[in-house]
Amino acid sequence: MATQAESVGTKRQAPPPDCVICTEDLWKTYDMGSEQQVNALSGVNISIKRNEYVAIMGPSGSGKSTLMNLIGCLDSPTKGIYWLNGQLVSELDDDELARIRNKEIGFVFQTFNLLARATALHNVELPLIYAGVPAAERLERARQTLISVGMGERMSHKPNELSGGQRQRVAIARALVNRPSIILADEPTGNLDSKTGNEIMALLDELHAKGNTIVLVTHEHDIAEFAHRVIHIRDGKVAGDEKTARAKS
Repeated sequence: MATQAESVGTKRQAPPPDCVICTEDLWKTYDMGSEQQVNALSGVNISIKRNEYVAIMGPSGSGKSTLMNLIGCLDSPTKGIYWLNGQLVSELDDDELARIRNKEIGFVFQTFNLLARATALHNVELPLIYAGVPAAERLERARQTLISVGMGERMSHKPNELSGGQRQRVAIARALVNRPSIILADEPTGNLDSKTGNEIMALLDELHAKGNTIVLVTHEHDIAEFAHRVIHIRDGKVAGDEKTARAKS
């Protein structure tokens, strides 16, 4: 199988300076045994600029979750290249990917992924522990980040003492505390009622207005419309790339 370098030949160049996520001929192939292979992604090319608000849409099995895992440095491509903030990450090993992931990307998941026995403050503090930030600094940063998402009065509460919307706010605070360049939100309103979901989307709007690059993974059209651009994935390929009504207004 070709290496990443072979897949783009000898003409590889750094991406444009304003491109925070750039993929070129990105493939992810799974070996199913008996010489059978499945291509979850087949030559995906996307370019997302700094401070863009982009939704990635697609039905189940389209490849959008695989693409999210590659963008989020949770997995490596089989072939192709991926630049993140000017760094070629498609050829990094697992340890290097973990370091980049913790520094550059804040994750927000549908299921919140909070530690059940830890307070909101400790949940938000965790990425800073992994990053080796001194105790006094990380506590202060965690406090300030919780305040910034409207959870200043709930710092000592554990997840089972919080509503779904409050848990997602804690999860967003955890995503923000390392001051990442990208917020990667995977179905962030999937476990919330519509009113609470709209509140969370309004919070993502605020983060975008403050300069964050937002990448939203969803299968819901009404949620995708909060973004300014939608990339459609189908059968492992980019099937469409369009501006939303918000970008046009």
